[in-house]
Amino acid sequence: MANKPSIPKGTRDFSPLEMAKRNYIFNTIKEVYALYGFQQIEMPAMESLQTLMGKYGEEGDKLLFKVLNSGDFLNKVSDEELQERNALHLAARLCEKGLRYDLTVPFARYVVMHRDELQLPFKRYQIQPVWRADRPQKGRYREFYQCDADVVGSDSLLNEVELMQIIDTVFTRFGVRVQIKINNRKILTGIAEVIGEAEKIVDITVAIDKLDKIGLDAVNAELAADGISQEAIDKLQPIISLSGTNDEKLDTIATVLASSEIGMKGVEETRFILNTLKTADLNNEMQLDLTLARGLNYYTGAIFEVKALDVQIGSITGGGRYDNLTGIFGMPGLSGVGISFGADRIFDVLNTLNLYPQEAVHGTQLLFINFGDRETAYCLPIANEMRKAGIRTEVYPDKSKMKKQMSYANAMQIPFVALAGDNEIQQGKITLKNMISGDQELLTPTEMITKILHS
Repeated sequence: MANKPSIPKGTRDFSPLEMAKRNYIFNTIKEVYALYGFQQIEMPAMESLQTLMGKYGEEGDKLLFKVLNSGDFLNKVSDEELQERNALHLAARLCEKGLRYDLTVPFARYVVMHRDELQLPFKRYQIQPVWRADRPQKGRYREFYQCDADVVGSDSLLNEVELMQIIDTVFTRFGVRVQIKINNRKILTGIAEVIGEAEKIVDITVAIDKLDKIGLDAVNAELAADGISQEAIDKLQPIISLSGTNDEKLDTIATVLASSEIGMKGVEETRFILNTLKTADLNNEMQLDLTLARGLNYYTGAIFEVKALDVQIGSITGGGRYDNLTGIFGMPGLSGVGISFGADRIFDVLNTLNLYPQEAVHGTQLLFINFGDRETAYCLPIANEMRKAGIRTEVYPDKSKMKKQMSYANAMQIPFVALAGDNEIQQGKITLKNMISGDQELLTPTEMITKILHS
């Protein structure tokens, strides 16, 4: 007996209904990106391994899917090298390419390669899959989509303002209530300075970024384990538990960071973004959250994260300002800021809240029943009229029993069925059956179009 086929762990098949839902998400995000002047690009699934290696840290390098060289990939590897079983060394010898881990590093490569063609500031969006050799678990996959937008070549904080408006517009269109959290890496750097632990900025930000997940006591324990003094931890407590309005928090933190030039710069940037957004008529709340740190160390300015208010789930969008991403490819000094929508988590949120519009997830609207060659010849031109009017239409291909064809319509959740026998052909009309109500009407093709489009 043949083995049952399967797919690799951490990957998924998507049914037609799931694809309709995913396309609704992707198309909504694309439409909003385009509204703000962002242009779409695509890049290959594979990158040169040297483009990817060393950009995500030691752990990230281990999670890269590496692609074996074509042909006899062992011909340049000695027996001694094989016997040493040094995985990293062998990977470098056997693999010249890898699947992209994210869209950001390949985008930096793209900007450097095409810098002479780009008009700065360059506003790009990209919706493509990425791959990580991670341990699959609920909500974590080895293949998943990212929906990124970035502006490079501009230091203006109006870009941050615009990205917050994009986030607000997208989730308003989805009908999802969210809280948009904002912080600034310069503020975090200033905090590390004023508590006397400037060298421990990474340890501090990694720890306090976990506050929502593990609680204050566990964060303090992690800080102590990282070698941060108890005095510094004590000084940190009132800062990370600040409450009040955004303006009140900014006023307080400005007092705390008065001696830190970089910290005050972060306060100034954050105040500009929040004040400018007050005139933008956002539908969702902006919240200054001084515990927001974001894991990626290349962020240098504003950082953002979005939480759904009506579903318990992790961050569904994130991003921030980076000042020197292209420096890893020898083009220093090009500033950028970007966001990434978490399509898979948004999919789960919309499913949980049942927020998909019917027209987005339903496929065929009208099915013509097949009674035979003569009847089908009569129906085919009318089916074409329906399609020209924008009605998604099928003609059942086989002359099967009526019950089987009706069962197909029910199984596919097709709301209307068209029937044409001798009586309909003689009158130049069609019997239209509403599969939900069970009502039937004898209509002209024009009347059918009106009926279906206004149902």
